[in-house]
Amino acid sequence: MKQIITALLVLISASLFAQNNGVSEENDAKMQWFKDAKLGIFIHWGLYAVNGIDESWSFFNGYISHEDYLKQTKGFTAKNYNPEAWAELIKKSGAKYSVITSKHHDGFALWKTKHSDFNAVESSAAKKDVLSPFVDALRKNDLKVGIYYSLPDWSYDDYTHFTRETQRYNIADEPRRWKKFLKYYQGQLKELAKKYNPDLYWFDGDWEHSSEEWEAPKVREMLLDKNPSTILNSRLKGEGDYETPEQGMPITRPKSNYWELCMTMNNSWGYQHNDHNYKTINQIIGIFADVIGNGGNLLLDIGPKADGIIPEKQVDILDGLGRWTNKHKEAIYGTVAGIPKEHFYGPTTLSKDKKILYLFVKGDPNGEVVLRGLKNKINRIWVVGEGTKLSHKVVGKVYWNEYPGITYIPLPEKVLDENITVLALLLDGEVDLYREDGAVIESN
Repeated sequence: MKQIITALLVLISASLFAQNNGVSEENDAKMQWFKDAKLGIFIHWGLYAVNGIDESWSFFNGYISHEDYLKQTKGFTAKNYNPEAWAELIKKSGAKYSVITSKHHDGFALWKTKHSDFNAVESSAAKKDVLSPFVDALRKNDLKVGIYYSLPDWSYDDYTHFTRETQRYNIADEPRRWKKFLKYYQGQLKELAKKYNPDLYWFDGDWEHSSEEWEAPKVREMLLDKNPSTILNSRLKGEGDYETPEQGMPITRPKSNYWELCMTMNNSWGYQHNDHNYKTINQIIGIFADVIGNGGNLLLDIGPKADGIIPEKQVDILDGLGRWTNKHKEAIYGTVAGIPKEHFYGPTTLSKDKKILYLFVKGDPNGEVVLRGLKNKINRIWVVGEGTKLSHKVVGKVYWNEYPGITYIPLPEKVLDENITVLALLLDGEVDLYREDGAVIESN
């Protein structure tokens, strides 16, 4: 009997392993385009662009009354909105996907939703659906479609929270009101799924309620039932496919295999006419290099004006980013996380077979680039996007020690990129690094 029970346990364990492995392989296949994409463009566009104030938070935090906040509907005209130009600019930047705010925490929807008249068609000066043409333009340009959706709706009468100081009700006290809200927000998601079938859902605001209260597992199942290949970000109370750190570049490499840093160009998500504190193109490219070197994606934000014009400074940044990504595409797209930074003091990526190591050189290295502890033989080195072949020299390699020495690569000033220079090292096999402490002499 004991042998029979043991055999059954072995069979059950093997079955569970196979099932889990299958799920993992299926998920990895679903996530592959996202893993390869590296760069996306985030778009925060809504009523807040009219006055140039904090999106939704301005009334939630009491900086402006809700009544005055809603008056911005009269200024949301979209009269100069050109979704085709938006999509072309995004593609030119080197991005492979875009995520747009279909509805922020204020509840204002960019499409004509049947669940509320608080939308661009029925409640703004634009009097038109501004979401649909952009989704069409993205697909026309072979870009993946991401839709941001806020779980909270602070303007909806049957949502619990209204402002930081005011809560309409508690779920335990008025469960029917909460059920009404669940029907509303899940109904909108069904609309988005049916109308746009997005490649990615970018949720936000899940901190106000528990997974059970949001019915998060049900929502995930509902969206995947429509499209098993769609991707969900992490802000659905643990039901997502990838992590979404915000603004701050992770100091240590995230443990998650899939992650994305969302970041503004200045200090604001939506358009704010008084915010001129833009990051330089060097800074943005440097952060992007750090992100992909750690195996992640960058979701870089733009905030169009209420009339649909993208501010000139933001256009310039996307153009500059596009120049650099186009030149260095072989070191960006489809690569994997690079080597630990103690081997090279800068970002690195690897080709998928890990036989080409890409070094991202920030600024002028004063004549040479230094690489430590590489055990591989280097077959060839070239400047990515420029083509110049480079030589190298190994220093500190001795016969009695396994330490492979220090590699020095002379880098002439004439080949330096105006932002970040990228070198490609073709190795004699999969990258192999010396990771031990230095040894003392034992015999000579």
